[in-house]
Amino acid sequence: MISFMQKISAWLMFRPFLFLLFLINLGGTVYGFIWYKWQLDITEPKFLIFVPDSPTASLFFTIVLGLWLIGKRNGLVEALAVVTLIKYGLWAVVMNLLTLIETGSIGWMGWMLIGSHFAMALQAVLYMDHYRFGWLSVSIAAIWTLHNDVIDYVFGQMPIYRSLAAYSAQIGYFTFWLSIACIAFAFFIAHLNKPRGVSVDHA
Repeated sequence: MISFMQKISAWLMFRPFLFLLFLINLGGTVYGFIWYKWQLDITEPKFLIFVPDSPTASLFFTIVLGLWLIGKRNGLVEALAVVTLIKYGLWAVVMNLLTLIETGSIGWMGWMLIGSHFAMALQAVLYMDHYRFGWLSVSIAAIWTLHNDVIDYVFGQMPIYRSLAAYSAQIGYFTFWLSIACIAFAFFIAHLNKPRGVSVDHA
């Protein structure tokens, strides 16, 4: 008998659902880059690639979904998607909750950011049985992620939360260990999943 989790896992790869998720992530990615426009406008060109953290993470996953839809895959992009989606998804949830504690209100947009970023992290976890990447891909994703942390908290390019500016050192410390936890989870996935082709169900 097929277990409930096996049914969920198979349904997640149902082609119409994958396509819908692809469109949602594509739209979220575009919106994310627009949301960062004001910070990008005041960012030195050499740091531009490191500033829009969340939309870059959703871009990685959008590419993963697009490749799956055409029956292909890229282990490095999958590893980057896993690490960054979980990291920046949870990071944004925590930052917005801290803003709520600090200011007493975050408005509808703050709650929207909490919901959408939690969904980012959740989708990365839900697809953990379907990723096929090795330790080398995770190692490269780890270098990218930790290097991004250095750019953010040593060179001051972190996403700007003005109400939390006084806590940048503590946030940087939290972010570093969040990165380590997400990288460790990706290594766990690499160890857990045996290499095999992705299966996409057609309608």
